[in-house]
Amino acid sequence: MTCAFIFFQCKPGTAYQVAADLADKELHSELHSISGDFDLMMKIYVPKDEDLGRFVNEKILGSEDIVRSQTVLAFKAF
Repeated sequence: MTCAFIFFQCKPGTAYQVAADLADKELHSELHSISGDFDLMMKIYVPKDEDLGRFVNEKILGSEDIVRSQTVLAFKAF
């Protein structure tokens, strides 16, 4: 499995609704409200043979309330 973290910047006042919509998809391992440049952070595991970019674009992104996202791969747990 490929582990990735996806950070979401939402339109002002929409973070809770975006989080609820993301949670309803049941694709994540964890979903957190965070501080800083982004509003939400999602941890996902994608099968090794699945294209991560396509997975994120087709299954996770799409809400008009998401202004920006950033995907970070995790390589090894220590």
